[in-house]
Amino acid sequence: MRLFIKSSDYLFWDAIEDGPIIPMKRDDEGRLVPKRKNEISEDDKKKFQIDDNALHMLFCAFGPDIYSKVSSIESAKEVWDTLETTYEGTSDVKETKIGILNLSYKNFKMEPDKTVSKTFDCFSTIVNGIKGFGEIIPEDKLVWKLLYSLLEYWDGKRTAIIEAKNLKTLKLDELVGSLLTHEIMKLGREDEMEIEERRVEKLEVDKKKKLGVALKASLHEESTCNPLNPA
Repeated sequence: MRLFIKSSDYLFWDAIEDGPIIPMKRDDEGRLVPKRKNEISEDDKKKFQIDDNALHMLFCAFGPDIYSKVSSIESAKEVWDTLETTYEGTSDVKETKIGILNLSYKNFKMEPDKTVSKTFDCFSTIVNGIKGFGEIIPEDKLVWKLLYSLLEYWDGKRTAIIEAKNLKTLKLDELVGSLLTHEIMKLGREDEMEIEERRVEKLEVDKKKKLGVALKASLHEESTCNPLNPA
């Protein structure tokens, strides 16, 4: 919603962040006071309209449930502040959520049953959650964190990336792409090894079957040719 409003007119977002522009004048004592209605100029009305447009844009985005909670509010900033408190909580709640997200980020590790793609999805969810609360983590730190969250069997690939790349300039999507390529190749090699193991196992089984048939035939021939055989 923030991006949509900014892309429509940045002045609308200013109104949401800072509140409506109230036309002011100086009174006889030199103090700034709001203008009376009959003192408001056409230019002042245009400034007033910025907040109305922002408020209208917000209302158009809401469903009935949300609209019923904020329909009586008369400024875009108040509406936005109400939404933040309703859906993100008070400042104390926000601090708690940020603390939980930061702890999840600090302790993040790749799970044994997760692929690179699934791991990156979980990592992105945590990072985007932190970003949603206004905390931006530099990309080089994200690269370092994701790289060192990998399991031990990635040690070889991790070392290769560190030696070949500059982690200060390496992009996160480049790192993920490199890891995905390595994972695909590794899975391909594992499939080939599994196929070869099955082939060897089948040869062993066939060999044992042939030996068993040959042994039975030999015993049968021996029993048939032996004159002492009661049969």
